[in-house]
Amino acid sequence: MAAVVIYSSDWCPYCIRAKQLLGSKGVQYEEIRVDGKPDVRAEMTRKAGRTSVPQIWIGSTHVGGCDDLYALERAGKLDALLKA
Repeated sequence: MAAVVIYSSDWCPYCIRAKQLLGSKGVQYEEIRVDGKPDVRAEMTRKAGRTSVPQIWIGSTHVGGCDDLYALERAGKLDALLKA
């Protein structure tokens, strides 16, 4: 299974939803919290080109945010990406 990294915030409902979807699939992921860590948020922004959380990577693929993750699921493409 591909490594999954999610930059998140404890207070973000989109982060919670994204983690719930991954959890429902039994996916283990590395969570990097950005709360109160401007250097970590800046790192995320450099990598993703976005400032919002969550920002999700599956393997070397930048998925994007929660809506992007759910769009992959609806399109039937998430499982294949996770197995790559």
